[in-house]
Amino acid sequence: MTRRYWNINLKEMVEAGVHFGHGIKKWNPKMAPYISAKRKGTHIINLARTARFLSEACDLVFDAASQGKSFLIVGTKKRTTDLVASAAIRARCHYVNKKWFSGMLTNWSITKTRLSQFRDLRAEEKMGKFQHLPKRDVAILKRKLSTLQRYLGGIKYMTRLPDIVIVLDQQKEYIALRECAILGIPTISLVDTNCDPDLANISIPANDDTMTSIRLILNKLVFAICEGRSLYIRNH
Repeated sequence: MTRRYWNINLKEMVEAGVHFGHGIKKWNPKMAPYISAKRKGTHIINLARTARFLSEACDLVFDAASQGKSFLIVGTKKRTTDLVASAAIRARCHYVNKKWFSGMLTNWSITKTRLSQFRDLRAEEKMGKFQHLPKRDVAILKRKLSTLQRYLGGIKYMTRLPDIVIVLDQQKEYIALRECAILGIPTISLVDTNCDPDLANISIPANDDTMTSIRLILNKLVFAICEGRSLYIRNH
C-alpha cells in the first residue's frame, strides 16, 4: 500500500474538537496508547496517533477505490443521518443511516431478497401500476415502500457484500462490526476513549460525538475514495 499525503493537520483537528474524549471514569483501558493527557476530568486523544491512522485509512480506501471496490458507510445516530447520506452519495458508496438490522450482511440472501422487492415496488410505482389497484392496497404498498426506502434506501443498489465498511460509532454499530468480522470484511472505525480499538482493522482515535469531528474524519475518507475512483475511471 503506497503512502500518500492527505493534508491532515493537527490545527484543523483541534478546531474540530477531534481530541476531546470521554470523561476519565468512562473509558476503555485498551485506549490508553491513544490518550495523551487528562484535562478537567476528560481524556484528551493523542492527535498524532489520529493523524497516523487516518492517513493509513485514507491510503487503504484510495487503493481500494482505484481498483473499483465497493464501500458501505454506517452511521445511524440521528444527528449524522444527513451527513452520512450526503458523504456516501458524493463518493458513490452504499450507506446505512437509520437502523442496522441484525443479519444485514451475515444473512445476505434475505437482505438481497428484500432489496429485490424494494426495487420491484419502486419500478411498479414509477410505471403507474399502483393506479390500477384498490385504494386500500395502494395505501399498504406505499407504506411498505416508505419503510423499505427509510431503512434500505442507502443500499438499494448493493448487489453483493461490500469490500470495505466504514463505521462512525463503534458502540452504536457494534453488530455491524461483528458481522464484518464474521465475514472477513475489512473495517475502518472511529474509536472514542470508551471504545475497543481491536474490533476494527483500522481504528481512528477521535471524538465520535461531535459533528465537526465526525465530519472532518468522514470528509478525509470520502475525499480519498473520490480520488481513487477518479484514478480507476482514468485507467478504464
